[in-house]
Amino acid sequence: MKILHSRLVSLLFVIALMAGHFAPALIAQSKPQRVEPKSGDKKNQRPTPKTPEQLKAEEEERKRQEEEKKAIPGEGVITVDTDIVNVDAVVLNKKAGQIITGLKKENFGIFEDGVKQNISSFTTPEAPITVTLVLEYSKWSEVFGRAAGGYFEPGVYETVRPVAQFLTGFIKPPDDYASVIAFDMRPTPITDFTNDPARIRQTIDLLLKNRPAFRENNLFDAIKFALIGGRGDTVVLEDSEANQADYGVMVSVKSKRRAIILVASGIDTFSKISYGDTRKIIQEAGIPIYIISTGNLFYKRYEPYLPATDSITGAPGRLTFLQAKNAMNTFARESGGMHFEMTFESEIPAYLQSINALLRNQYSLAYDLAKKHEPGKKYKLQVKVDVDGDGTYDDKQFEVQHRPYVTVHEEEEKKGKKS
Repeated sequence: MKILHSRLVSLLFVIALMAGHFAPALIAQSKPQRVEPKSGDKKNQRPTPKTPEQLKAEEEERKRQEEEKKAIPGEGVITVDTDIVNVDAVVLNKKAGQIITGLKKENFGIFEDGVKQNISSFTTPEAPITVTLVLEYSKWSEVFGRAAGGYFEPGVYETVRPVAQFLTGFIKPPDDYASVIAFDMRPTPITDFTNDPARIRQTIDLLLKNRPAFRENNLFDAIKFALIGGRGDTVVLEDSEANQADYGVMVSVKSKRRAIILVASGIDTFSKISYGDTRKIIQEAGIPIYIISTGNLFYKRYEPYLPATDSITGAPGRLTFLQAKNAMNTFARESGGMHFEMTFESEIPAYLQSINALLRNQYSLAYDLAKKHEPGKKYKLQVKVDVDGDGTYDDKQFEVQHRPYVTVHEEEEKKGKKS
């Protein structure tokens, strides 16, 4: 009991000691801290008089509020949205095929559904161009290329060669830009828009060193991807760690000279979009497509030996080649471009020179719409030219190459975008 009593007395002593040590600090924290004024500060500050600028601003605000109270509500404000239709045109002599240059705004007339439109903007041809080269790079393109007799080189060279020649011979840095998309079962961007000669050289080397992996030709998907973009494989030469990325669209490119150069057989295997949807996309884009058909090289040589329809192995028959030819003709015509059916590989330089001349001699015309286009409706365009300026259109002697229709997508109409 004595031991227990002595321990209890010791514990009480320690508690009393701790309370005496911390009590001042706890009391100090519980009291509100008083901020002592500085020696130069006064307890009651007198109001500072307002400056003339502040008085003037307050008077103007007071008058504005009084005017708003007295204002009589008027009629609603009418907002006018003016849509602009852009048309690229090339004037050709029908007999000689010569491109006509040096024309003025007064030499042209634009008609929409037969009604003449007032040309609000006119630009003479300019040199810089921006193109996307879309290349069929599949097992079938390799087979078709061997028809040229290239037994000592891969058959795919017949499709790569036009791309290489255009990039090296006709793209003029730093004003010209080019991108390259190769496709088989899906489109793959090799390089995004570039004016760097080294990047162009890398693109050509990559295409020449590699070999096609698949035989599928999803042409319609590739055209859609080149025109309006989408999510696809990352650009090969950017060496990105991501597997997929959003690809920039040709439609959004801010350049007055835009075009797609398509080097392909024209055969489509199983694209996600249909032939009809592809036509709609081409009509809405309004970008000319210049086509070099590589399948025609094979067809002209082996036509007598081909079956009427596709064989059980998947080899295309005569009907498939004819359908491809018709599709290419339609795409070129409805985009305002041109279709070159390759029969011999020696024709390629002449095709490329023609494409280059057509691109660099386009007249850019535009007209304002008094009434908005209906979404999804097709409007027929006709551009006529009066070369000699006598007031009569020279339809018999000269031809104007341009897109034949203008259509507006429903989503674009809602956003108020230009046609």
